[in-house]
Amino acid sequence: MSKKKGIIQYFSIGTIGLHLVSGVIVGVLLGYFLDKYFGTSPWLTIIFFFLGIAAGFRNMYKDVQKYIISEEKNNKD
Repeated sequence: MSKKKGIIQYFSIGTIGLHLVSGVIVGVLLGYFLDKYFGTSPWLTIIFFFLGIAAGFRNMYKDVQKYIISEEKNNKD
């Protein structure tokens, strides 16, 4: 494996964790601002927190599947 491919793999693996964190952050912020707008604090923040976790895990799962497929392809070559 070339050095460039190795660096690209490290960055793609690093984004897996970022997807989980970014999903939670977006969910919490969206819930917080909706709570302020509708006056329903803290319910929408809690709901969107869990939706953000679900979205983050979904994105992580997709990234891992792509990584596994690319590794299998590289091993065949």
